[in-house]
Amino acid sequence: MQYTYQTLDVFTDKRFGGNPLAVVLGAETLSTEQMQKIAREFNYSETTFVQAPDEKENSANVRIFTPDQELGFAGHPNIGTAWVLAAGATGQQTSLIFEELAGLVRVNVDHSNGEPSYAELTTPQTVMYGSELTAMEHRKLLCESLSLELDDLCVDNHFPRNASTGLEFHCVELNSLNALSRVSINTEKWQQYTELSKCFAIHIYTRATEHRDIDICCRMFATLGDIREDPATGSANCALAGLLAHLDASHTGQFTYRIAQGVEMGRPSKLLARVDKTAGAITQIRIGGTAVHVMQGTLTV
Repeated sequence: MQYTYQTLDVFTDKRFGGNPLAVVLGAETLSTEQMQKIAREFNYSETTFVQAPDEKENSANVRIFTPDQELGFAGHPNIGTAWVLAAGATGQQTSLIFEELAGLVRVNVDHSNGEPSYAELTTPQTVMYGSELTAMEHRKLLCESLSLELDDLCVDNHFPRNASTGLEFHCVELNSLNALSRVSINTEKWQQYTELSKCFAIHIYTRATEHRDIDICCRMFATLGDIREDPATGSANCALAGLLAHLDASHTGQFTYRIAQGVEMGRPSKLLARVDKTAGAITQIRIGGTAVHVMQGTLTV
């Protein structure tokens, strides 16, 4: 049986930048095993499979697979899938609701001249935080796993800790762009540290960006069969933005973070995160960006 697919680069306006994504359409007859094999064949960080929704008021049921496992939620797969489904729509904005393992995900897509121009998702869950790892031996192990020195860590705002809006990441702040660029994974120490943190993905960032139009520069590494770096991670930056807004002294407000990722990989990406906070509580987290089409075709299963 044949299925149509499209590929996109997400969180970029330039082809061959951002984060690649494959979107398989009309996937109702595919089994979970077949979806996993197809995702492994594409070998992108994620592949989505679009199915008819369970509830008619929703837009689609969307399943997200890495080459090794299914995910409950992820950022760039939602942006890219919405970009595909909104193509050719009339009006100034298309509002889509996706059924996913983590819950319902709303994605709003703005249009210009009948084509998508910007897409923004709202996370299915508010941010949740793990305990901070404050012990010196933990920080030493973290630095060894990243091939950094202790002085490269910034713990003025928070110690390394997990955060999640549907997918969990270990958030680590560094003091400089130089430190961010020097990160190199020590596999043995990485395995020890991820077992300690109980999180397979480490999101490393700095606010010392040296750029007026960027608030955060970051890199994300995850154990997905092997250890991989991701060029643009919407879910990680949602979790980070929620954590930073939570830590901000302001009791109420909207926080905006302009984020750069993928630079060290040669796939520069830009993401825009927005967080609403009311009476000390995070009430909504959104992340958005652009995408460009790269390929389309059919696959035979």
